Amino acid sequence: MTQRLTPGMTAPNFIFDTLSKQSLDFHKTTGGKKSVIFFLRYAGCPICQMKIGDLLKDHKEFRAAGLQVYVVLQSTAASVKENLTKLKAPFTIVCDPEEKVFALYGVAPGNLFGYIAPSVIMKARKASRAGFKHGKKEGKEMQLPAVFVVNSDGKIAYAYYGKNIGDVPDNQTIIDAAQV
Repeated sequence: MTQRLTPGMTAPNFIFDTLSKQSLDFHKTTGGKKSVIFFLRYAGCPICQMKIGDLLKDHKEFRAAGLQVYVVLQSTAASVKENLTKLKAPFTIVCDPEEKVFALYGVAPGNLFGYIAPSVIMKARKASRAGFKHGKKEGKEMQLPAVFVVNSDGKIAYAYYGKNIGDVPDNQTIIDAAQV
């Protein structure tokens, strides 16, 4: 794992695959536009599915704020198709089963306490009640989330590293941070 990234640092570039395309260059795909990168666990994770659902619900607000959305998962394209196809995401899902992009951005796994924290249990129950089902486990089960806003100049404007597996700021917090 590399060091944690902080605002003002240049966002590391990476080559990635999506559900339908391979070997895309992150900096080129942004086209010099402001972007937000969400690092979540994997496609079969109900808490992650719920967050992706929230991103779908608020996608117009992200667009109105001039933000392109990227979601990095520890999943293969096949797993994303199996678990998330019905969501029809209007944003880019980055398949990172080898966790290279996670490492590049310093997004590390946590420990047992970050897996069984009371807030995680509450989010898992909420996801279950909302109908999100656990699918195939991939990558590191205790992988922590993170969020980065990258300005049009490629510099990080906002960096957040989760303290437990469900610790992702709400969408409005991220949109507000991007406007600073």
